[in-house]
Amino acid sequence: MAGDSLISSNGHGNGNGQPDPQRTYQVVVASTREMGIGRDGKLPWKLPSDLRFFKDITTNTSDPAKKNALLMGRKTWESFPVESRPLPGRLNVVLTRSGSFDIATAENVLICGSMASALELLAGPPYCLSIDKVFVIGGGQILRSSAGESFCQNGDLVFDGSSDSIKFEVKKFSFLPKMLFERHEELVYLRMVQEIISDGTLKDDRTGTGTLSKFGCQMRFNLRKTFPLLTTKKVFWRGVVEELLWFISGSTNAKVLQEKGIHIWDGNASRDYLDSIGLTDREEGDLGPVYGFQWRHFGARYTDMHADYSGQGFDQLLDVLDKVKNNPDDRRIILSAWNPSDLKLMALPPCHMFAQFYVANGELSCQMYQRSADLGLSVPFNIASYALLTCIIAHVCDLKPGDFTHVIGDAHVYRTHVRPLQEQLQKFPKPFPILRINPERKNIDSFVASDFKLIGYDPHQKIEMKMAL
Repeated sequence: MAGDSLISSNGHGNGNGQPDPQRTYQVVVASTREMGIGRDGKLPWKLPSDLRFFKDITTNTSDPAKKNALLMGRKTWESFPVESRPLPGRLNVVLTRSGSFDIATAENVLICGSMASALELLAGPPYCLSIDKVFVIGGGQILRSSAGESFCQNGDLVFDGSSDSIKFEVKKFSFLPKMLFERHEELVYLRMVQEIISDGTLKDDRTGTGTLSKFGCQMRFNLRKTFPLLTTKKVFWRGVVEELLWFISGSTNAKVLQEKGIHIWDGNASRDYLDSIGLTDREEGDLGPVYGFQWRHFGARYTDMHADYSGQGFDQLLDVLDKVKNNPDDRRIILSAWNPSDLKLMALPPCHMFAQFYVANGELSCQMYQRSADLGLSVPFNIASYALLTCIIAHVCDLKPGDFTHVIGDAHVYRTHVRPLQEQLQKFPKPFPILRINPERKNIDSFVASDFKLIGYDPHQKIEMKMAL
């Protein structure tokens, strides 16, 4: 139940005492890589780390005054040792249609005849006030049926490799459907990486490193409940936030980021690199008219990173905000960093070059086109950056975030990244975190890094990859 866990989206009540007709739930399940979950009505392994993980995730609440609910079938209930029933600190909801099933009345135990009746009960008073999250924990039949329901969203599956050594007869083994594994949005990224490593076209590139490449890829992420910060390796969240705020400010000075301990632009801003591309007169740290300049001063004449460009050029970002607020059905809500006349002045022409925004049903969605995408090093950053930009614009315009669609032209893996990416592919996704934005900020230019809080980000360890220059 632990080291291998499937966890879907939040299952919170509405917190106001009113029934929530759409009470959602999460699924937690221990599984082998082949989706096996049990034998003879019991777990076929006993792993302390699994049990600790299961306890931690099913007892942790966002409100210490509340507790979580566990939904389980009768056989799952009976599989627990008598002395452990009910599982402490949580409301145990046992699903059974057996009229002969008898259980001594105990605190923190409910009996329901079906999943639907249990969710209906938990959606109304008093449970909508006292229950934080709802977890479905087994057995196999309940997991198979509940995972396909609309109330169960965004599944994440994590496996315990130690279970591979367990031998058992397939006929006696309970299996989960593959779709549980396939629902986690991070898997779209991982499959893309795997496909390019396995079948990508070997190509030369400007850095001389060499890539495996594929043309024309797409990923889609739901921003409504969770935030797509990849979990199979640790992504530099502070760097994502500070760089995006740097773009929004219109700055082209890499030293601004360096002073904050953000060094992602150091290579392209170095003296050696600028000289190598013919920008010998450019001051070190001056990247030229890159993203932020184009977003805020498109068409202005660029001189250097110290000049005051106030009122010069076209402010695309403010135009986006104006259209989202005042003309949300406009099909020209565009933010472009691609300015052909300025490319020769840039330390690096824009990779993520074009974004379109779309408003519907009180939600803001974004589709971004990226001409060139380094899947190992840049794409996890790019996903988070444009997801965050979408959330910020939605927040400023009093909308909810919708979807982020990431379209890639040349999707590639550098040959020097193959080994670390293969290491990453051995990891299994964990639940995406939740993003909270300071509700007091409503001006696009007023945000600071501390206005953005991630809740529940628990990634695998950092995986080092060197940037190809």
